Amino acid sequence: MVIYTIGHSNHEIERFVELLRVHAIATVVDVRTSPFSKYCPQFDKELLQTLLARQGIQYVFLGRELGGRPDGDEFYDAAGHALYERMAESERFRGGIAQLVADHADGHAALMCGEEDPAECHRHLLLARVLDAAGVEVRHIRGSGTVQSYRAVIEAAKKSESGVLQLELFPTEETHAWRSTRSVLPRKPPASSSGP
Repeated sequence: MVIYTIGHSNHEIERFVELLRVHAIATVVDVRTSPFSKYCPQFDKELLQTLLARQGIQYVFLGRELGGRPDGDEFYDAAGHALYERMAESERFRGGIAQLVADHADGHAALMCGEEDPAECHRHLLLARVLDAAGVEVRHIRGSGTVQSYRAVIEAAKKSESGVLQLELFPTEETHAWRSTRSVLPRKPPASSSGP
């Protein structure tokens, strides 16, 4: 079983479609919680769905089930990081994974989110980890068109931390916290300085 992932980044739609075609992707599974892009409107849900349909590519939205910013305070720590372990244990998430594997593990689907680099995105940090544990091979399509395996992204991240691959002899709980790399809570607008 194989599932690809891809980050739409700031690609033009033609380049995005080209990346999908090179890897024989027939279905894009959108795993963004909010399927809109402030900076790249060509990736807004309705427009993207229409553009992909014109290219013969199916669009499926699973952001409610598999998005990286779930509803509920119980899924966040005090700093606003998404707590992936809690998310992975939720009924909604497990149902989304089951649907994904049942419908799309034929090697012709790509999970889509916004980040080009999977090491910074929940499609690798959460989804690929869960899929890998379930025996699904995950392949990340990069902006260059190359593909990285789930394991290759992990190894590259370990190397980049110190410039050389190291194994942790005494891992701490903090180094293994399974959570987003940064706060994913919506930013609150600054308070008005002009008073109430």
